[in-house]
Amino acid sequence: MQITTLEKELSGCAYPGRGIVIGRSEDGSKAVTAYFIMGRSANSRNRVFVEDGEGIRTEAFDPSKLEDPSLIIYAPVRILGKKTIVTNGDQTDTVYDLMSTGKTFEESLRTRELERYFIVMESLIALMSVAC
Repeated sequence: MQITTLEKELSGCAYPGRGIVIGRSEDGSKAVTAYFIMGRSANSRNRVFVEDGEGIRTEAFDPSKLEDPSLIIYAPVRILGKKTIVTNGDQTDTVYDLMSTGKTFEESLRTRELERYFIVMESLIALMSVAC
C-alpha cells in the first residue's frame, strides 16, 4: 500500500461526495476523525454542520429551500461515552441507539436493510478500532 496525502487523493476526484478520514494526531497521542460532505444538487448544497451537544448533525442552511430532507439531514457524528460514532448517513442514530442498549457495533449495523448495510460497512468498518 502506498501512503499518500488526503489532498492528493481528493484533488484527483471531481466529486468526492461524503468522506470519513481516520488517523492519529501529528504527535501520535490521539485518534482523529474527520467527516466531510459536498453536494451536487441545490438540495444537497443547502446544508451545514451544527454541534448539538451529542455530536454533529446537518441542518438546512435555508429551510425555505429544503426539498427532501431524507438524504441530507442526519447526524454524521454522535458521542456515546468514550466512543465516537461517525457514519455517512442516518445509520449513526441506529448505531448510537442500539449501542446505548448494550448491542455491539456489528449487531447495530445488522439491523439495517441489506442493501444499505453493505454501503454502510464500506464507510464504517474502520471505525471499530477507534470507536470500540
